[in-house]
Amino acid sequence: MTQAKFAELIGLSVEAVRNIEHQKYTPSAKTIDTICKKFNISYVDLLIPNISDEQSSRIAAINGKLKDCTPKELDSISTIIDVIRTTYRQD
Repeated sequence: MTQAKFAELIGLSVEAVRNIEHQKYTPSAKTIDTICKKFNISYVDLLIPNISDEQSSRIAAINGKLKDCTPKELDSISTIIDVIRTTYRQD
């Protein structure tokens, strides 16, 4: 698919698509949502494409739980993740 066709499908200019590809621009949540809907892919598959099916399903399950969390709970969860990742990397 050409950049022009992709840009047309998601409602961006070709220049905006190029800027995203060259990491000069970060796509908005709306753009990410549009891409996922147009191409029938999950957010996980778009944003973290090199993971196993097992990881993808686990991330999707966790994401479902996170949607119901308050901002304070999300902050706590983020801190817990940082502690866990630091601990496992030291082993």
